[in-house]
Amino acid sequence: MQPRREVFGLAFIQETVACYKRCVNGDNVNQQELKWAHDVLSKYFLAVAAGKSEVVDGARAMFNDIAAKYSTEKEFSPYSYQSLEKASVSFEQFKQLCVQRRSVRWFKDQPVPRELINQALSAATLAPSACNRQPFEFFVFDKVEEAREIGAIPMGTAGFSHNFQCVLVVVGDLAAYPYERDRHVIYIDGSLASMQLMLALETLGLSSCVINWPDVENLEREMSKKLSLKANQRPLMVLSIGYADDKGMIPYSQKKDVNELVKEVSL
Repeated sequence: MQPRREVFGLAFIQETVACYKRCVNGDNVNQQELKWAHDVLSKYFLAVAAGKSEVVDGARAMFNDIAAKYSTEKEFSPYSYQSLEKASVSFEQFKQLCVQRRSVRWFKDQPVPRELINQALSAATLAPSACNRQPFEFFVFDKVEEAREIGAIPMGTAGFSHNFQCVLVVVGDLAAYPYERDRHVIYIDGSLASMQLMLALETLGLSSCVINWPDVENLEREMSKKLSLKANQRPLMVLSIGYADDKGMIPYSQKKDVNELVKEVSL
């Protein structure tokens, strides 16, 4: 915040530190995320004045009592915009990548290396998500038989799922959100990550196609059963991935003009 208040975060700081303490004392907790929590909390207590709030002072004492040591080589805490390393990609280059990314339905009979999928996913994870909760997972099927079985579940793939080489199912996790008001956030966050994934795939020589996933209950049940999903998990979309067949046809998609999409409202 600008300007930053002398005391802030009273509504949640004690609960946050208590949760951090449980994680430090627990098992199977991601150590990188614990370092992130530690570094942000450390910055918080440096920023908030001591002796101004019993709530903050109590949370500070609890935090200081937690025996947790992390590397100081890099801080996982807020940083200034000017410290970001700027990309050298021009608008023209980026737009050409967007033009290059088309929905490809016909693939070569060629395996898709898992390392390339993982590389593209590393870019997808950088997409924004509400409160950085990242409420999504990627179920990868890179065995041809499995890819075609999963790819045949959605509607509209009957004519081309027989040539799928790899299929990825994006799954959202409602457990990331305690309130009903946030139940749609998994679709927003999952879509943001998926778009970055598709663009990243293009840079690695791979093509993809977003497969329609309408809200049809029997298909939801079938996919959930195939993937052994929990009650709080929802399929968000399906992507087919592979090396494009050079002679495969791509539908021409006439896009709306910017002037049609931009609406100016006087307030």
